[in-house]
Order: sequence, then structure tokens, then C-alpha cells
Amino acid sequence: MFEQFRHEIKAVVPDSIADQLGVCAGDRLVSIDGKEIEDILDYRILINSSRMLMLIEKPNGEQWELDIEHDYEDPGLEFGDGLMSEYRRCTNNCIFCFIDQMPKGMRSTLYFKDDDSRLSFLQGNYVTLTNMNEHDVERIIRYRLSPINISVHTTDPGLRCRMLNNRFAGDSLKFIDRLYEAGITMNGQIVMCPGWNDGDQLRKTLNDMLKWAPVMESVSVVPVGMTKFREGLAKIDPVDCTTALETIEIVEECQRKALDMYGIHFVHASDEIYLLAGKDLPGEETYDGYLQLENGVGMLRLFMEESADAISDIRPDDTSGEISVATGKLAYPVLKKIIEDINAVCPNKRVHLYEIRNEFFGETITVSGLITGGDIIRQLKGKALGTCLYLPVNMFRSGEEVFLDDITKEDVEKELGITVCIQEASGYDFVNDIVNS
Repeated sequence: MFEQFRHEIKAVVPDSIADQLGVCAGDRLVSIDGKEIEDILDYRILINSSRMLMLIEKPNGEQWELDIEHDYEDPGLEFGDGLMSEYRRCTNNCIFCFIDQMPKGMRSTLYFKDDDSRLSFLQGNYVTLTNMNEHDVERIIRYRLSPINISVHTTDPGLRCRMLNNRFAGDSLKFIDRLYEAGITMNGQIVMCPGWNDGDQLRKTLNDMLKWAPVMESVSVVPVGMTKFREGLAKIDPVDCTTALETIEIVEECQRKALDMYGIHFVHASDEIYLLAGKDLPGEETYDGYLQLENGVGMLRLFMEESADAISDIRPDDTSGEISVATGKLAYPVLKKIIEDINAVCPNKRVHLYEIRNEFFGETITVSGLITGGDIIRQLKGKALGTCLYLPVNMFRSGEEVFLDDITKEDVEKELGITVCIQEASGYDFVNDIVNS
């Protein structure tokens, strides 16, 4: 009994319930309330109680049955793997995969492709469903895990197989029907590739997806990201102004239908598509609460709204000083306007705004989150920077001060002879950092 899943405990939080009961690193978790623990989902669900019966196995094989009254308090066990099982690798070979377009020689973790439905719930990752089976779907429904974020790309089964290079990619769409019928909240994503799933194909996909609303709360349409490292990969044309304008027309057509049917806009084109089309970003009310920020949908609009709010609280004074800000091509015009608005209130504050070209991945990559430390150093060397250079937090590896090319914040400071300040993501932080620096 309980032979399949036994999870080694890597650490026990000091003074936690588990620590007080004598549980140690090296022990194994066998079961909770007589149930096997397949992974972190089972564990988190089963400890969410006021009382539990935990079975622990010591290294010598001795088993302890612990009757714990913990009133929903975390027992304090830590496991070596965040999921308590291996991460599921992507089994697709998508024509638009960004990882396939990265140069060789970068750190190994950047080349790992995950496609794990558990990470969709836990971290907000998007999954294609091709790695899932009936058991996975049943667990999502049983545990009411939501939202589940799904990379749909197209509802044409044959086209989906070709775009994902996976013969099961069309069949896996049936799992969306199952989640819809069970009322599991979802969000969808379409990476638009000209010549593949744009135009009439996009229109058909969005109309098909309307049947899943409002259980599927939102759908983002984002342009394919294309680096200069595409040798040997499928031919895809970049999204140009004409394609972007057509896409916005199709998106807004679907939005009108969704508003009539469900009272939500449902589908949203990314900020980049509006900028490629040379059109103003939609108003804040069209984003249905900014459900797709991580996909670059409404991020600039929210930033603009927050910045305007922060600027309205500035009181005219003699604030002075000279600083610099670096960003990518996508955000540059938005930041330029915000800085002009700040200067209207603080005319003595001098701000140098620099647009960094992405020479590392290629200049078609315009987001600040993919700018490398090397590009910053090369392009800002010898420029006027003032007393501090502000860089957005999304340029750095999560929780660290390291760029994608492994250059550190300290390296940039040394090469440019300037203090680098990392800015948080909100418009409030941006304005207040500039005014108070």
C-alpha cells in the first residue's frame, strides 16, 4: 500500500508543527488522511483542513502516524521539487516557439520547455493541453482548480497539429469542452502567425471560442515574437502594420458580439499589435479588469492610468536633479509622454530617456523584458546618465539582479560608472522614483 508516491522531506521549518512532532529532513511523506500524495496539488488540498492524519516514514523504515490538529496552519514541510514531482516537458515543436529561437550558450534553464497544467494553476503559465490526459482533467475538475490558462492558437484541429507539430494537438481541444462543462474558469491565448492563423482563420477561431465564454473569461491575441536566430525553422512573416490593423478589426468585431452575448469584451489584442498598427491603445474600460497583463494586454494602458494618477498628486516645487531611464522600443513612446507630463509639473527635473535596440535577439523584439545587459552597456556607454540609471524590474531574472545574458546589475554599474536602480512595474513607482530621485 502507498508504494508509488513517497516524497522525501528536504527540510522542516524550525518551530513548525512538523518540527515539534519530530519530523526531520530525510523522512518521507507517505499519505495524508489515508490518501496518497501524487504531487503538490494533492498536498495543498489535503493540508487545507483543521485536522489531519499524516503518515511519515523514517529512514529506517519505521512509520509514524501523526494525528495533527493544526487549524489550517501549514505543517512546515519542505520538498526538494516545487511540484513534488518532475516538471512536464513540452512535447510540441511549435513553429513560433521562442526557446527554439534563442542562441546557443545561454544558461541551461532558459532552454527548458514546460507544458504543465499544474503550473497553469500555480503560476499562471499557459499550457497547450497536449501533455494532459483524462486523469489530469478529472483532478482539475475535482479540485476546482482555476483559472487554467490555455494556449489555443487555432480551433482548426488540422492547423493546430501543424502549428504545434503534434498529431494530438487537435484532439486535445476536447479538454476545453470538458473544463467548460464543469465550469472551470479559463483564459485563452492566441500567438498570431501571419500566413498561418491570422485573417479569416483568426476570425473563425475567435467565433468558435465564443461558445466557451464567459467560463473562458478572456482571450489574448499576441503577435509572434521573432528573433534573428530562426535558421531552419518554419517560415513566418512578421506582423506588419497591415496585418495589425486587420487583426484589430477582427478583434473588435468579436468584442461587439461578446458584449451583446455576455456583457464582456472577451478578446483583447496585445499592446504591441496596437502600436504596430499605429493606433491608440483602447480605454481602460475595454480590458475587463486586466485579465491578460502577463501577455502584454493592457499593460501600457494600466501603466499610463497609474502614472497619470501619480502625477496628479505631485505638487509643483523646485525638485531638480538629473537621472536616466532605459526601456525597449515598445514602451518608449509611452514613457516619453509620461516624462513630459512630469516635467510640466517639475520643470527642473532632467530625465534622459533611452530606447534600447535589441541587438542580442534582433530588433524585431521590442519588449523591455528581453533586453540584455550587454545591449544596455554598449548603447549607453558615454551617454549622459545623471546620478542614477533606472531600469524596469522585468529586465532581470525573477528575484535576482541578473540579465538574460548573465550580465549582472553590478557589471552594468561598473561599465557605465553609474548607480543602477531597479524600478517596480507600476506607473506609481515610475513617477515617484523619478520625482523623488
